[in-house]
Amino acid sequence: MVFDGILFDLDGTLWDSVPEVILSWNQVLARCGAGRPPLTEEEMSACMGLRQMEIAARLFPDLPEERQAELMEACFDEENRYLAVHGAAVYPGAETVLARLSEQCPLFVVSNCQDGYIQAFYQGTGLGKYFADFECAGRTGLPKSENIRLVVRRHGLKRPIYVGDTALDERSAREAGVPFLHAAYGFGVVEGVPAVHSLAELPETLERLGK
Repeated sequence: MVFDGILFDLDGTLWDSVPEVILSWNQVLARCGAGRPPLTEEEMSACMGLRQMEIAARLFPDLPEERQAELMEACFDEENRYLAVHGAAVYPGAETVLARLSEQCPLFVVSNCQDGYIQAFYQGTGLGKYFADFECAGRTGLPKSENIRLVVRRHGLKRPIYVGDTALDERSAREAGVPFLHAAYGFGVVEGVPAVHSLAELPETLERLGK
């Protein structure tokens, strides 16, 4: 494999935290009187990969932006705490694949999530030891394409690749000038690009793409 860095999206690529996020958010919404019914899996899945206020506009369209922001901060804080303790379901073979790949080149996470979420993933799953660095919208305020560029520049990567599951991931990688590999087992559909249908396929597919 000739890639010198592998950048991963998180939700729908390394794990599926939707059930845990729904549980933690519904606790907050019940406590704060958000004036809406409990969140459903369909609603939350549709929000994965979006930035904070994009999610707020979808879930709380009748509330003023200031109130939306307050609710989002409360939900994110509770979510981070819950996931750091309880974790969520990583995709099958995650640790084996990450251990193998991390011996070949550095691994990174670049996500549109809030600050603290990637750290909660590291802590809740024990997989943080396989990653050299991460970046997220909640820490920089930048779109995913810029955060990909930031990690690439920070580590002097010459031939990185980005692995993600949504059309936004593909577009962000393309805008950053980084090749894209679709995690077709995740939340999104992306046509006309190389794909894997399970995390276990990743090492061999990267080996083939890197030739």
